[in-house]
Amino acid sequence: MTSARSVHIAGGLSAALAALLIGLTPPSSAAAAPTAPAAPTAAVVHEAESATVSQGVVESNHTGFTGGGFVNYHNTTGGYVEWKVDAAAAGTGTLTLRYANGSTANRPMDITVNGTPVADDKAFAPTGAWTGWSTTSLTAALRAGTNTVRATATTAVGGPNVDHLAVDTATTPPPATGTPAAVNGQLTVCGTKLCNRHGKPIQLRGMSSHGTQWYAQCLTTGSLDALAKDWNADVLRVSTYVQEGGYETDPRKYTELASGLIDQATARGMYVIVDWHMLDPGDPYANLARAKTFFTEITQRHGTKTNLLYEIANEPSGVAWSRIRAYAEELIPVIRAKDPEAPVLVGTRAWSSFGVSEGGSEAEVVADPVKAANIMYTFHFYAYSHRDAYLNTLSRAADRLPVFVTEFGTQNYAGEGSDDFAMSQRYLDLMAAKKISWVNWNYSDDGRSGAVFKPGTCANNGPWTGTTSLKPAGVWIRDRIRTADDFPTS
Repeated sequence: MTSARSVHIAGGLSAALAALLIGLTPPSSAAAAPTAPAAPTAAVVHEAESATVSQGVVESNHTGFTGGGFVNYHNTTGGYVEWKVDAAAAGTGTLTLRYANGSTANRPMDITVNGTPVADDKAFAPTGAWTGWSTTSLTAALRAGTNTVRATATTAVGGPNVDHLAVDTATTPPPATGTPAAVNGQLTVCGTKLCNRHGKPIQLRGMSSHGTQWYAQCLTTGSLDALAKDWNADVLRVSTYVQEGGYETDPRKYTELASGLIDQATARGMYVIVDWHMLDPGDPYANLARAKTFFTEITQRHGTKTNLLYEIANEPSGVAWSRIRAYAEELIPVIRAKDPEAPVLVGTRAWSSFGVSEGGSEAEVVADPVKAANIMYTFHFYAYSHRDAYLNTLSRAADRLPVFVTEFGTQNYAGEGSDDFAMSQRYLDLMAAKKISWVNWNYSDDGRSGAVFKPGTCANNGPWTGTTSLKPAGVWIRDRIRTADDFPTS
């Protein structure tokens, strides 16, 4: 629970791998009642020659194209064609690219929407001749308004000749039923518990991402399908680091990454914790202006969803509880302006330990709580390092305050070293008995023992299901996430 935990193994990750993959399942309001799909409409064609072109040229020397020509990519990596695409409402669109590849080899491209990949190295196979036009389709989450679609060549021979992009935005099916978010709907804090739309206390169980600046390649269509369907997770924590190469270096990029992941989790019926992962400096006020900008945009885009929770300060440290409380009271109204109903999760002193790691206790929060409704306080623990004093603090706090364990591990405070499954089980038993929701750190293939996947799993794109790619901590936590709460409805 110190900054040491955030040290990462970059392993030469490219910028392309650091992009978050959009799932192919359509996003929807997680708890909304099913509605009929929109009536079919004709796809809108966007010609390549009218788009933004980098490292390519518009030509018309091969017959069979539509419009006024096509784009011939230069023979180099990184050339792209970029279109601006309008959607009347958020939902899933079908993207169809018309192309010709007169060579004898595949000319793959990365396809991104709003800076977030939809397909990595998507194949554009030979079509027999440069006059032999073909199409390939994929689906992607589109937001309401203007979207940016880009097709980028990934090899030294460049991309195929691209004729146009056709976009059909009227393909959104009804939301999934029977998922955690569909069953429980809008959550609210009732007393010291997290309650569903039926007013019943529930316990959510799930996983946290690692920092998306390092391990977004672990968040793919396949891995998130596995988390929702094989692990049976209820919640995904989206960790947007502020420093350490994160949000402060490129606010647009990391806002898009978080937004895309929110859509993916929503489409799979999971809840999402939007984690503002401030760590060093430990004073949340150091990033107040950035936090206001980030949460304003996230709530503008997603505030109508019923499956979000907002964690506004990951692990404050080195500051008094009164300062953390004042920060929360200044930031919460920013969130409430666009999302008045979602629970807000407030970090506690000393790396979200209720002050224990700096000699304090939960008593300071009990005596001086945040002046806001529908909030919970966060607690983090690492079982090998944090023994009975921490366990007893969590137990006492949960009797007086609404608590959400938004991060824990079975190892030491740096998320590494030996696993202490016995101590971890004591924590899980307590949290089950008191309906304390929890999220484990972390869903990546970081070299530490606390990352659930073996190194190389993400680069190899799995396998994601089952246990063959999991470290011991991954096998252990997957088994416990799969035994979900029964989610009472009456």
